[in-house]
Amino acid sequence: MTQIISCDLAVIGAGLTGMAASMFAANRGIKTVQVGVTGEIIFASGFLDILGIHPISEKKPWLDPWAGMRELIQDCPDHPYSRLTPEEIQSAIEEYLSFVKDFGVPHYWEKTHNIEMMTPQGTLKLTGCVPQTMKNAVLALREKPPGLIVDIKGLKGFSSHQIVDNLKETWPDIRSASIAFPDSTHLGEIYPEYMARSLEAGISRKKLAAIILPHVKNAKIVGIPAIMGIHRSLEVQADMGSLIGARIFEIPTLPPSVPGLRLKEMFEEALPEKGVQQFLQQRVTAVLPELDNCFMLNIAGGNTQEQKIRCKGILLATGRFFGKGLTADRKRIRESLFDLPVFQPVSRSNWYRMDFLDPKGHPIHQAGLEIDDNFRPVSASGIPAFSNLFAAGSILAHQDWIRQKCGSGLAIATAYGAVSSFIKLGF
Repeated sequence: MTQIISCDLAVIGAGLTGMAASMFAANRGIKTVQVGVTGEIIFASGFLDILGIHPISEKKPWLDPWAGMRELIQDCPDHPYSRLTPEEIQSAIEEYLSFVKDFGVPHYWEKTHNIEMMTPQGTLKLTGCVPQTMKNAVLALREKPPGLIVDIKGLKGFSSHQIVDNLKETWPDIRSASIAFPDSTHLGEIYPEYMARSLEAGISRKKLAAIILPHVKNAKIVGIPAIMGIHRSLEVQADMGSLIGARIFEIPTLPPSVPGLRLKEMFEEALPEKGVQQFLQQRVTAVLPELDNCFMLNIAGGNTQEQKIRCKGILLATGRFFGKGLTADRKRIRESLFDLPVFQPVSRSNWYRMDFLDPKGHPIHQAGLEIDDNFRPVSASGIPAFSNLFAAGSILAHQDWIRQKCGSGLAIATAYGAVSSFIKLGF
């Protein structure tokens, strides 16, 4: 027999937008059910980008994301950020950071300006905030103490030599070393998650520290790949620092990443504690509007029987093509669940510019759902497709989050805006 579950709000999507929306809803006492596949979130580097670049064509960086945001809103009034004030966006990010800190994933944020952090290639990037395990890197890039960057044999896409080579001009007193992870010589390729889970045990930390220690010499600070545990990462970091006698910090790795995995496992534990009923690794297969202005959702997947969810409102956080919120055929881009109108170039021939590295970006990256001021997707005539359907995150039109360096900020702020509108409109 099919089970029917009733709730106030159904959040469809389990990436960062869906997790943030479920958090905001739970914090406000909204009875929430969340459905979605959590694969996307493990690709998160750990950086929380608010706004780094505007205009895209000029690649203009902003040390002050809030000043950049005001200019962005003025220049691009249809950008999703324009539906909120910078103060509301800052409040949303503060609430998000407070929540993840309370559940064991603290971040370092300087609020008034972006911070500079190194990438796995040793290039520098402006971002809004970073996991607390990366704070020492931010400070070291300013102070330039004697430093050491360590890579691990068998870990692909991470070269301490390359990082040091790229940083050497601005950080002269920095060296590289390559080591083998304890008890891994038989593995060949080695993965961040394996190492992170291994370092949850104190004995593995002692073994790794013993291997790193001969390379430390005069280094006051040591950078390693982001592998310092899935849970209790600050405890692992402090213990490693004590064992090697130097400050230590993490550098992001190529995805899938440990910082993303930390977020995934944290949300999967924390949101149910806050009352959110989750159906993860499952998808909504159909949505039927009902006569009383509610929706009935069919969901399937995983090892459970088909479920039905009856809700007063829906928040779409299904992402773009990777998350399957949008799909494309030979003629047009489609919204996958409701077949809502998608803002897009008139023809497929206009999706891309001739130059792959065109500074303006490609028009397809601006495609998505257009919304009203209450984050409700609108029809071709400009009115809400449904009074109680909301959308947030990268599925929204008129933004290019990759080039604007605003992906996490967009996810968190628009989730906040959509949940706030759900409440304001009385659902």
